[in-house]
Amino acid sequence: MAESMEILRIFPDYMRDKWREAAEESDGLWEIRLRVHREIILIIRGREYFLGKNGRIVSDIKDADVMTQQDMEAVLDHICNYSIYAFSDEIRQGFLTIPGGHRVGMAGQAILEENGTLRNIKNIRFMNIRISHEIKGAADTVMPYLYENGRLQDTLLISPPGCGKTTVLRDMVRQISDGNRYGKGMNVAVVDERSEIAGCYMGCPQNDIGRRTDVLDGCPKALGMMMLIRSMSPQVLAVDELGSDEDMRAVRRALQCGSRMLATVHGDSLEDVMGKELFMVFKEKKIFSRYIVLERRGENHGIKAIYDGDFRVC
Repeated sequence: MAESMEILRIFPDYMRDKWREAAEESDGLWEIRLRVHREIILIIRGREYFLGKNGRIVSDIKDADVMTQQDMEAVLDHICNYSIYAFSDEIRQGFLTIPGGHRVGMAGQAILEENGTLRNIKNIRFMNIRISHEIKGAADTVMPYLYENGRLQDTLLISPPGCGKTTVLRDMVRQISDGNRYGKGMNVAVVDERSEIAGCYMGCPQNDIGRRTDVLDGCPKALGMMMLIRSMSPQVLAVDELGSDEDMRAVRRALQCGSRMLATVHGDSLEDVMGKELFMVFKEKKIFSRYIVLERRGENHGIKAIYDGDFRVC
């Protein structure tokens, strides 16, 4: 019931009756896609549906309601508390996080500075509302493999898109921070570049990430890792979606400073990731001690394999 109300609160009062049935699907609702003059699309448990004109969830696009420009502007005003200027920094990044940890991605007309950098986005006509699903216990299966003789291992989580890697990472952070049967609680620092791990709203995490966790929200990973090492002295650093040379260098520097590392990367298998030039140094130097590979299983996801630092199956 609480999650349903969170989803309804995304929309202005006059729209809520139309969104009530969709909100009641909160457990399985993954995304709401809004495009001006286009059909309203709902992603429920990995399948595409539409919001009908009468507020019903329908599977035939011919029965779908169409998003108007007026309604899009009303939604934008509402999620910005009727002060878009106050959220200009977030909008410039292309998304903002709202109460409940839900993330609203935005696209429209880019406004550029003279040097070609992005100043802001105006005429927002496209939104992707990603519904946050905090699943406590999502990491239960992998927790025994994260420790060796009571010592946390540097871990890389490998997953295709949409297989729950951020959900698993979030729960790993929570359990490591609070302490668990395999190891005592540790100080964890999260660089949450896209506000997806902690789901911070106005600086406050909307998800349970543990009692000993600090968050640097909206900061690039490479910069954030070094900042947190200097300012918060973490025992563990956690980042989502490594993907650049700067990220790789920052990971190596963080490990040299003595912090344990939890990270994720997109990939279909260990061979897929380690075969990429960007990760060659990880393979050669054996940077990580554990590799956890996720896979899709129908509408769900699960653990495909877990490897040690020598790439042997655990």
